[in-house]
Amino acid sequence: MHEFDESQKKLATSIIDYALKRIAMDPVPLDGPATPRELRDLYGSNITEKGLGGEEALRRFADGYALATLSTDHPRFWAFVPVAPTKAATLFDLVVSASCISGTTWIEAAGAVYLENEALAWLSSLAGMPEGAGGTFVSGGSMGNLSGLVAGREKARRLGRISGQPALLTSRDAHSSVATAARITDIEVILVDGDAKGKLTGEALRRKWEELSEADRGRIFGVAATAGVTNTGIVDDLEGVAGFCTEHDFWMHVDGAYGGAGLTQPELKDLYKGIERADSLVIDPHKWLFAPFDCAAILYRHPSDAERAMTQEAAYLDDVNKDREWNPASFAYHLSRRVRGLPFWFSLATYGTDAYRDAIAETLRITRYCADQIKQRPYLELAIDPELSVVVFRRKGWVDEDYVAWSEKLLEEQVAFVQPTTYRGERMMRFCFVNPRTTEADVDTVLDTMAK
Repeated sequence: MHEFDESQKKLATSIIDYALKRIAMDPVPLDGPATPRELRDLYGSNITEKGLGGEEALRRFADGYALATLSTDHPRFWAFVPVAPTKAATLFDLVVSASCISGTTWIEAAGAVYLENEALAWLSSLAGMPEGAGGTFVSGGSMGNLSGLVAGREKARRLGRISGQPALLTSRDAHSSVATAARITDIEVILVDGDAKGKLTGEALRRKWEELSEADRGRIFGVAATAGVTNTGIVDDLEGVAGFCTEHDFWMHVDGAYGGAGLTQPELKDLYKGIERADSLVIDPHKWLFAPFDCAAILYRHPSDAERAMTQEAAYLDDVNKDREWNPASFAYHLSRRVRGLPFWFSLATYGTDAYRDAIAETLRITRYCADQIKQRPYLELAIDPELSVVVFRRKGWVDEDYVAWSEKLLEEQVAFVQPTTYRGERMMRFCFVNPRTTEADVDTVLDTMAK
């Protein structure tokens, strides 16, 4: 099974051929879901006592199951937050898989971790965090938020700043993973109303603070702000949040999983003012920085805060913990880990940061074009002016069922993959643009179908 014999060499050629053809597709197919019964009826059971053989297993995937799996890098995949990896990042992901690297500790993966840290340093510099800031790559924003909040909670406990059940202040529009992370870690979430756009502001935090009892004030250890709300793309008043956190010596966590890429744009600098004061910051390269799944960065102003909270102790880890240079396992809730930051590093090294800036600028241009088109079409109405690359709007006269039926028809006809959302209690449509290959013609094609 482990021998690289002639049959394995033949299989390797087939797999590489398939991978190269997939990478070279332009555009990629959108494809679509299937029911469990439809998938079961394709070939029956794939796991057998004697095995199918690699060629047959690959054929079944390529000709059957792959067609029931959406391509998130399709230029009209605008639901959720898509992913549009560069060709270099995708290719190097094959190298990472082939290299069988464990990225848990420095002693196992010094070269790979060094390169990951180069990419992390670039992200840290974008945010204006101080020299010495650092962290690790985790699977996604949910894991990054969990790790950042644990680091903040444990620091407050260690310094005796909280009593009772820990509590966190955050916006009603914060990502769902913040609430989930809080539930897992026994942190109470105290919701704060934002401004008219939903921004969490320093003023709103102070109002909430005045409403709290002394007992509740004594339980709060930090604030979770958002740099790019998933539903609307709105960036919180980070400077105001930072000021409030400084006044009370609170941990400032910023979820920039989606929106952190906007830091590459000089014209958006004021929007992110205050992010440089974050104690922990999440940015997902697999969202808007053209890395393949799964790649999210968690950065700390003082990495030692995370080390104290997250380092796992065991007899077999004594030596690596004692003599560590930079163990990624100590900066998040994980131990075994893939060096998932390497494809992102390779892409940065290949194309240069200017290319990243320009590609993100193109997605913002398409976003503005889409917003302008919505304003010009009498049957559509913009719900909120976009700050980043999310557009939320209504189709006049439509109800929930109309949005759902329209979205399903677009996917069935392989036009686009879009999903409705809810904004301020009203069902609407939401587009998220992160693919620089999306064109004005793509936008026009989709919006035109709403006129019918």
